[in-house]
Amino acid sequence: MKMLRRLMLSLSFILLLPSYLAYPLCTDARAPVLLNTTLKFCASPSRNSRGCCDATADAALSKQFDAMAISDAACAAVVKSILCAKCSPYSADLFGAGPKIRTVPSLCNSTSSANSAESKETTTTTTQDYCKLVWDTCKDVSIASSPFQPPLQGTAPPPTSPSKLTDAWQSQSDFCGSFGGRSSVCLSGDTVSFNAAGPSPSPRPEPRGVCLERIDNGSYLSLAPHPDGSSRIFLGSQAGKIWLATVPEQGSGGALQFEGAGPFVDLTDQVHFDSALGLMGMAFHPGFATNGRFFASYNCDRTKSPSCTGRCSCNSDVGCDPSKLGTDSGAQPCQYQVVVSEYSARGSAAANVSQATSAADPSEVRRIFAMGLPYTSGHGVQVLFGPADGYLYLMLGDGGKGDPFNFAQNKKSLLGKIVRLDVDSTPSSSGGDLGNTSLWGNYSIPKDNPYADDSELEPEIWALGLRNPWRCSFDSERPSYFYCGDVGQDAYEEVDLISKGGNYGWRALEGPLVYHPQWAPGGNTSLSSIDAIPPIMGYSHSDVNKNIGSASIMGGYVYRGSADPCLYGRYLYADLYASAMWTGAEAPESSGNYTSALIPFSCSKESPIPCDAAAGSPLPSLGYVYSFGEDNSKDMYVLASKGVYRVVRPSLCSYTCPAERQETSPPAAPSSNKASMAEMGMGMLLVSVIVVWVLVT
Repeated sequence: MKMLRRLMLSLSFILLLPSYLAYPLCTDARAPVLLNTTLKFCASPSRNSRGCCDATADAALSKQFDAMAISDAACAAVVKSILCAKCSPYSADLFGAGPKIRTVPSLCNSTSSANSAESKETTTTTTQDYCKLVWDTCKDVSIASSPFQPPLQGTAPPPTSPSKLTDAWQSQSDFCGSFGGRSSVCLSGDTVSFNAAGPSPSPRPEPRGVCLERIDNGSYLSLAPHPDGSSRIFLGSQAGKIWLATVPEQGSGGALQFEGAGPFVDLTDQVHFDSALGLMGMAFHPGFATNGRFFASYNCDRTKSPSCTGRCSCNSDVGCDPSKLGTDSGAQPCQYQVVVSEYSARGSAAANVSQATSAADPSEVRRIFAMGLPYTSGHGVQVLFGPADGYLYLMLGDGGKGDPFNFAQNKKSLLGKIVRLDVDSTPSSSGGDLGNTSLWGNYSIPKDNPYADDSELEPEIWALGLRNPWRCSFDSERPSYFYCGDVGQDAYEEVDLISKGGNYGWRALEGPLVYHPQWAPGGNTSLSSIDAIPPIMGYSHSDVNKNIGSASIMGGYVYRGSADPCLYGRYLYADLYASAMWTGAEAPESSGNYTSALIPFSCSKESPIPCDAAAGSPLPSLGYVYSFGEDNSKDMYVLASKGVYRVVRPSLCSYTCPAERQETSPPAAPSSNKASMAEMGMGMLLVSVIVVWVLVT
């Protein structure tokens, strides 16, 4: 009855969702906003559509257009469409993002089949050569302060005197060489088209299943590729140890080869390891091969560690009194804390850290971040470096217990947020205005963080409205695509596409469902007051594990490996209970429109370590799925309680993929250290199974 009541109450919201669930992006890297009014100059398709202009930006474009004094009506209409492309929800693709924003969007100059973003319908006729139309319509028309600048002018201000296109370009070919669309996203009049840069590629065949091989028996929460580009990976256990291992080549028949007699670094003396606590993440600096810097995110217990001294997240700034919270599983409020610490691997005389043979120093170099938790669950705590910006991203959950204080929607709290930190400088060294007393540790605020200039809000925030982000990843081929699996409370698990300043709805929403807390001393957030970005994929608890009555999403990766061509470009994710995996696909590419489907998985008949069978199920028994990983070869891994599994050729599981390359060389003999690693892994398995509680509470 509870579920039925929530579904009925949520129906009105579901009906108000946008007609497309896309990943548009504005030139400032923010998600487009919901337009509550119709713009006067750049008219929006509908009142409830999304766009990148508010009334102020719309008025500025109108003023810019009037200053051009275009006498020809046809050319004026074309230029207006070009200016208003800045309001398109796809303006980042059209104009570029960051410091080098183009003055003219990418203009379609292809005659191939394309898709219209606004209509979300595949056209059946050829696409108009819009760049040619612009040239033909405006080439002899005078335009004051023309946005059409020759390439040599770059980002210089446009000339104020009237000019014609023919003043700078000799022909349509020259003009379209400068402004014609070279990517899959371009402007075609009043619409944005996809896949218009050339002949549409043949669609990849649907994957029939995911084939896995077991290459180790150990149980780990985290996997990170070695920044030196080699075939080595780091594996982190919840107990606090990080191991360095070499990955065998695909088809070799080998298992993981661990380096050294012990772990790469042992942090167990600093990490508080319990059912929902431990070493939650690790990140290696992009320059690790030479500077040796790496970072670990973990939990500490202030009653046992004198260095566990972070400020409590339940404080007067957010209207929370720790004395009124009570205990949680015997723990006092903020007894357990989230910590991000920096360490060094430069304990060797080797100039290149990659050549060092000794273990890393477990002594903390710098306490980057520390914060006390109100409760013992729902705290996330993954860390990773952005591949494009080099900043450290820290994923923080809402603190647990259904977020009664509404931390996830409170911009004065870091709970329920993704935060973005500059760990390469401190406020004193970078000349920033923020003193360490206003921060949660030893770092600086990136200047382009969405709230960096608002002294009333937490400047670390990159995105908000998350319950418990469990495993986020950047697409290695398209790093602007930042995916996060967000664990639900009672009913829905979701995948979000994270953008600057994006609000993903929790605690007002759980996926597409309106959430009604049983206890809300921190108040509630009305749906009308936030512009919640809906999930791009997800599933209801009722869809899986009907006997268990629970579910918990494990965010994955976009597969970019070469072993399974049919899986390429699809986002793979799973449920904690290892009974279900999904693939999600974006179509057309760059549109942000996603579909997802359950996909079977099986164990390779040539697996170096045989997989366990699941009684009464055709699926192999993985135990619990904790996480996914990706190495430098873009091979993808499943980290489970029963071992480390790698995605391999589908034919090894009798799945058909027409594009698969057949291997002709026989696999090599299994690795000699497989047995010893298996013994080590079984010991770790007995300890790490309790990580289940991290995700389902």
